[in-house]
Amino acid sequence: MKKKVLFFMLVSGLSFSQQKNLKISDLQPKTKDFVFPVISYSDNSGIENKINLFLQVSELEYIPASEGNPSEKVNAGATSYANYVYFYDWKKLETPKNILSISIDGEASGAYPEEFSDWKNFDMRTGNYINAEDLFQAGTIKTVNGLIQKKIEKRVNNFLIKLKSQKNASEDVQEQIGLYEGCFTDYTLNGIRYFFGKDKLTFVAGRCSNHAMRVLDDLGSHKLEFTYKELEKYWSPYAKNLISGSEKIDRTSPGNKLYKGKIDGKYPITVLFNEINEDDSFSATYWYDKNKKQINWRGEFVHDHFSITEDGYHSEELKQWIPRALVEADLKGNKIIGTWQDNKTKKYLTLELEEL
Repeated sequence: MKKKVLFFMLVSGLSFSQQKNLKISDLQPKTKDFVFPVISYSDNSGIENKINLFLQVSELEYIPASEGNPSEKVNAGATSYANYVYFYDWKKLETPKNILSISIDGEASGAYPEEFSDWKNFDMRTGNYINAEDLFQAGTIKTVNGLIQKKIEKRVNNFLIKLKSQKNASEDVQEQIGLYEGCFTDYTLNGIRYFFGKDKLTFVAGRCSNHAMRVLDDLGSHKLEFTYKELEKYWSPYAKNLISGSEKIDRTSPGNKLYKGKIDGKYPITVLFNEINEDDSFSATYWYDKNKKQINWRGEFVHDHFSITEDGYHSEELKQWIPRALVEADLKGNKIIGTWQDNKTKKYLTLELEEL
């Protein structure tokens, strides 16, 4: 009981003081279609550089200090996902001192324009992106997923009751009823958006409607709030230390992490792993530090082992991607050790990476 009291005294006290020397400004050149955050952190330039590198590579597909304009790819629809993306605003949220949460608002245009809101959360002790699954004990993740899904179901069902109680319901209301009766609610920690607050964690699940039906969707996205006290019994040791303000750092998964190292012991590279999916698949991007040209990886991460394919080109004749290289490597603590094999020559080169 004393441990619980102490934990919440820490959470409710000094842990909410923000980092005094952390500042966020607009990445230049700023335009009406590009308002993007860049952080400065005089206490630790390594953490500052790490967070900015993650944000710019993951969101803009731009490597800091490389040639060109940071907004060039996203504003021109020249990214790997081929949408035109405009960033309009960002905001730093109030959080426990070990955490930086930034909200980002913008618009993406593919077949149609769509406004979006997203949140990025970082561990200020390391500069690492915070994965939702790392916050919970492995044996409680299914339970937490259930809590999220029940809150969505309750929100949707309460609105359905309201709609169905209407007498002589209009055609629009009938369509709304059909929309919400077929709403997807099986969201999980893997892939769901979220952000930290002063005393609560908010998950944000996608709305019930597609773009064509959005005009009928009065509920919109599902914002689901859980106090830190509600989640305490599910927290992992990492989450408890993170939220309480402790300087103790626990090991977390390699998803959404940056690594630096060398191929063949002489070619310096940097790698950004994206989120590791529930089926163990993932994508990543890496670049040789000398030329800063991004190269894509796709693979699986199972039992601390990476099996990766680096695609070379797409064969129109075979209707498939032809691999340039194959990577087999093991996660050993904060290092990744393995081989990079040229698919054409079959020559093996060493691969050694270390977490940034």
